[in-house]
Amino acid sequence: MMTARHARQKGPTQRQLRAGELVRHALVEIFRREDLRDPALHGLSITVTEVRMTPDLKQATAFVAPLGASIDTEKHPEIVRALNHAAPHLRHLLGDRIDMKFTPSLVFRSDESFAEARRIDELLASPKVARDLKHE
Repeated sequence: MMTARHARQKGPTQRQLRAGELVRHALVEIFRREDLRDPALHGLSITVTEVRMTPDLKQATAFVAPLGASIDTEKHPEIVRALNHAAPHLRHLLGDRIDMKFTPSLVFRSDESFAEARRIDELLASPKVARDLKHE
C-alpha cells in the first residue's frame, strides 16, 4: 500500500503534466495576444517555460522569463510581482481558453534555469576549468 509520502516522491501524474501543458500553452497565447496594462509588463515578451499543477489541479505555478537580451535581470522580481498582481485577470482570460472543470488559480515564479545555465557555461569556460579539462 502506498502512503501519501511515497506518492509525493513519485513526481507529477500524467494528468498533472497534461493540465500543466494545457495551461502553459494558453498562458503563452494570452501573453502574445493580450495587452497587459501594468507598466512593468508593457511591451515585454514573456515566455512560460513550465507550469506545475497541484494534484487537485486547482492551482498552477507558472515559471516565467522575459525574452530579450536587453532585459535587466534585476527587473525579474518586478515582472513576477506584476504578473502575480494581474493573476486574477489572467485567470479569467485563462478560463475562456481552456476546457477544465476548474480554472486554476495562478502563481508566477521567475525561471532561474537560464541564468543557472549561463553561470555553468561561464564556469566551464573559465581558464582554470579549461586547464583541468585539457589534462584528461
